[in-house]
Amino acid sequence: MKYSYDGYPGNPNGSDYNIAGLASADGRHIAMMPHLERAIFPWQQALYPEARKHVDQVTPWIEAFVNARKWIEERL
Repeated sequence: MKYSYDGYPGNPNGSDYNIAGLASADGRHIAMMPHLERAIFPWQQALYPEARKHVDQVTPWIEAFVNARKWIEERL
């Protein structure tokens, strides 16, 4: 199978320059594609490593939520 980096799966949303996320200069605002809440389970991934698909309960994207929670807890 030949993969295209201008289309799926390399650039599934068709964005210019294959951009998957943008952040403000101070890092307080972020826009992501894919939506992280729709990408935390292996079965939600089109190309998740087959050897890990039935082993991992969550994908590495869960770290975004873990880090957000830590950031909030440190400021309470």
